Amino acid sequence: MIRTETEAGVRSIVLARPEQYNTITPELRDALGRAIEEADADPEVRVILLRADGPAFCAGYGLDWSTRSQAAEDSSERVWDSAADYRVMSSFVDVYMKLWYAAKPTIAAVHGWCIAGGTDMVLCADIVVAGESATFGYPPARVWGTPTTAMWVYRLGFEQAKRYLLTGDEIPARKAAEIGLILECVPDDRLLDHATALARRMALLPGNQLEMLKLLCNQTAENMGLSSTRTLGTLLDGVARHTQEGRDFVATAASVGFRQAVRRRDDPFADYGSRTTHSNGAPR
Repeated sequence: MIRTETEAGVRSIVLARPEQYNTITPELRDALGRAIEEADADPEVRVILLRADGPAFCAGYGLDWSTRSQAAEDSSERVWDSAADYRVMSSFVDVYMKLWYAAKPTIAAVHGWCIAGGTDMVLCADIVVAGESATFGYPPARVWGTPTTAMWVYRLGFEQAKRYLLTGDEIPARKAAEIGLILECVPDDRLLDHATALARRMALLPGNQLEMLKLLCNQTAENMGLSSTRTLGTLLDGVARHTQEGRDFVATAASVGFRQAVRRRDDPFADYGSRTTHSNGAPR
């Protein structure tokens, strides 16, 4: 699920499910949480670098297990339990937020798909650097979800956040850098070296300085209400998955397969997996 490397004060945490496009599972969640905690506690580590193996950084939640889980829930005689749903989703959100609340700076180096739940994760990093192949976006905004970590407005501001959440449109890496969703976009063949060099440059500072400066910057978002926004995002994600439209999406996935359900959702927009030039992953 996860492998780690340490050099020059930088702990690399690598998502290692390349054949599955690093889609999110409970097992990946748990392994990532442990890796971040261990890096944050290691006195030899000053900066944490998150990256991924394979053709995609993270294509979102694994729709195979998540749609099956809701299908079983929907067939139960009990009505949807919003409190239980919130607890389950919070177990994922709390792990992503470890990137934000880690005392040490966190950098994400992104290539390929980083969409849906992948953005819930990666936008919690302090800094995001992307290769030219990277694509961001939140297609579940169209049906079956809302951003749980709710980082979009804090990174983009109201206009751009609404522009992309109210359509679910994909955002190529260069556009993402232009509108401020990420720090910068570099050629794919330079991504690893570029992100590593930035992490090592940060690691030249004393660890206590890095921790104080990160805390100072992040406190601005906290004062703006990040915690309450995140709570609302996590709750509304559950609501969105249990609207009639959300239940219909799950039923379609059960009937024709989750890849076809996603394709039917995205075909009217002609993006993500619906474009013939993009067929990697199943965004959720």
